[in-house]
Amino acid sequence: MNKRPAKKNVRETALELLETIDKNQSYSNILLNHAINKNQISDKDIGLLTELTYGTLQRRMSLDYFLQPFIKNPRKIESWVMHLLRLTLYQMLYLDKIPDHAALNEAVEIAKKRGHKGISSMVNGVLRNVQRQGVKQISEITDPIERLSIKTSHPKWLVKRWVEQFGYEETEKMCELNLTAPTQTARVNRIKATREEVLAQLEDEGFAAKASPFIPEAIHSLRGNLAHSNAFKSGLLTIQDESSMLAAYALAPGSDEIVLDACAAPGGKSTHISEKLGNTGKVIALDLHDHKVKLIADNANRLGLENVETKAMDSRKVQEVFAAESFDRILLDAPCSGLGVMRRKPDMKYTKKEADLLHLKKVQINLLRAVSPLLKKGGILVYSTCTVDKSENQEVVTAFLQEQLGFEGDESLKERMPEAVQSLVNSYELQILPQHIGSDGFYIACLRKKVQ
Repeated sequence: MNKRPAKKNVRETALELLETIDKNQSYSNILLNHAINKNQISDKDIGLLTELTYGTLQRRMSLDYFLQPFIKNPRKIESWVMHLLRLTLYQMLYLDKIPDHAALNEAVEIAKKRGHKGISSMVNGVLRNVQRQGVKQISEITDPIERLSIKTSHPKWLVKRWVEQFGYEETEKMCELNLTAPTQTARVNRIKATREEVLAQLEDEGFAAKASPFIPEAIHSLRGNLAHSNAFKSGLLTIQDESSMLAAYALAPGSDEIVLDACAAPGGKSTHISEKLGNTGKVIALDLHDHKVKLIADNANRLGLENVETKAMDSRKVQEVFAAESFDRILLDAPCSGLGVMRRKPDMKYTKKEADLLHLKKVQINLLRAVSPLLKKGGILVYSTCTVDKSENQEVVTAFLQEQLGFEGDESLKERMPEAVQSLVNSYELQILPQHIGSDGFYIACLRKKVQ
């Protein structure tokens, strides 16, 4: 009889995750859910596994800075051993509830199990030296950009860019917030229920949630994953970040209008627009891949929305399929670097390159050029991204407006925004930084097609 493979414990699972993320440049949030199911991690240990994986990823550059004086030749150390040292040092420095000796002993056991005696001795020696001598202070770094880079584990090129764009103080706040876990937020489907009704149902189910102070249909989870609730399964909720909800506010569709969502998966914004339409009119939701388009359709069905049509296609080719001036409103939530969602995908800090932003800027402008002829005169085009970098945001929109003289910035954007975020609107643009309302970083530009 074949023996079932032994289940890995929490630290072994965290180590395996860190290796896989590093090797395959896979997104941590997807792999984490897979590992929880595969290794049958108990409910009580899911929190610890999440903390260990995300925490070690979030602070990788700081951990390497602390380890560096204790490692003679880091290039000769196998990558899994470096991940194990980081994972253990993270527990020793940042997790008060785990005694140092427990974290250290577990690391030595994992090293014995996975390597040989020399590796376990080296791991033991490095960590005991750290324990005895303590780590060097980040305050010793004299260059303020480098100091902030190491302190918050953000690449130096990125910190430098952000300081130039937002100033040192705002950059520091953003980098610090990126080290914290995001709050799960959800949008109430107000076609089916009020926010108060949904909060009461969640309470009956044993969840703890509260009304958002920023967006009228948003709620914050205080305890429990809302995606596991009956309220979610019965179509009363959509898991969505609050800043992302603002795109539908900017678009503000009216009854019976025809709306195009050009890069729509997984459908959070498409379904929000549909709800804003009160199930009237039509939302045509496009995405490049069939499996992603299916996600949009599944979401619309779960929510009981009948005015969402999906189509798999490249949005750069929309003019081959749809007639000119056939849409009242268009949302282009463009592919972007995702620098606003680092709390959810901390590994992206170490894989993104400055050159990526230049390539994306070209794609974004080409998409705007493709969709804009489909808008009726007097119609609204909303361009949005989940990034904070000006090259993908303000610079793209400025270039588009300079080239397309038939469009202008829509300065009535502020009036359509929830009151709590109106002060952040600048003319026809809104740049949300993570520290503004505790959400993802997000950009919105609202453009109107001139009538004459």
